[in-house]
Amino acid sequence: MSNIPAELQYTKEHEWIAKTSTDAFRIGITDFAQAALGDIVYIQLPKVGQSVTAGQVCGEVESTKSVSEIYSPLTGKVIAINQNLDVTPELINQDPYSAGWIAEIEISQSPADLLSSQEYEVLTA
Repeated sequence: MSNIPAELQYTKEHEWIAKTSTDAFRIGITDFAQAALGDIVYIQLPKVGQSVTAGQVCGEVESTKSVSEIYSPLTGKVIAINQNLDVTPELINQDPYSAGWIAEIEISQSPADLLSSQEYEVLTA
């Protein structure tokens, strides 16, 4: 069974979000997603300053099994990226909810269509 922290919100595409300030959120892919991908060998991160739209592709994860797109769970502007992933993409496998975070987004509109941990658990069951 995958780890699904109760304090986070989730998308149906297996991304998570955590509020970091009034209008900024940290995002990443879930434990379920990283387990399904297998050993992650490369990640294409969004660029700082890039505008992202909820539900649209903002990056890519390459594993030994496949290549998968990362969908932004939020609409806004990328204000930070996890540069550690450039050198050590496997941090996503080791710690998807902390050391393996992908980006921080300053939102331009309130998040919508997010799932609670309970709803996400049902989705992945």
